[in-house]
Amino acid sequence: MAYDRSYWKDHVTDQSGEVIQQGTLLDQQHFNNMELGISDMTLAGAIMQFKAVQDGYNYADELHTATLAQTGSKWPFNNTPTTIALAQLHESTNYGVEVTVLAYSGGRLGNIWVTDRARNGFKLVHDGSATTVKVQIRVTGGMTDPAPTE
Repeated sequence: MAYDRSYWKDHVTDQSGEVIQQGTLLDQQHFNNMELGISDMTLAGAIMQFKAVQDGYNYADELHTATLAQTGSKWPFNNTPTTIALAQLHESTNYGVEVTVLAYSGGRLGNIWVTDRARNGFKLVHDGSATTVKVQIRVTGGMTDPAPTE
């Protein structure tokens, strides 16, 4: 919603006290309108500052291919994690991990879980009976190191 500007008028009287110009009322409606405008400008400034910080970071997605293998434990006890190292250290663990199954063999697929997120990697676990699961992994977000300046 756009700010509805108030055009303020002075209250003017002549020497005898007769009103020449009725001034703008100092009331709740006018003061709340000012407060709304100040609040909106503060929020807009904070968003612009946040964007300036975000613009200084790299956002390249990382693609990985990995094979999740069953190592000794038979289904339903297959919970061996596979560690995936990230190419760059992230500023936080708030990054997205999208897993696409390319192929699997030796049983049923089951679920694939992302666990133990860290700034430099995470682990994948599959709980199906498949002995091998080949996956493609796309990692997005989480802000990496600041972009180089020239």
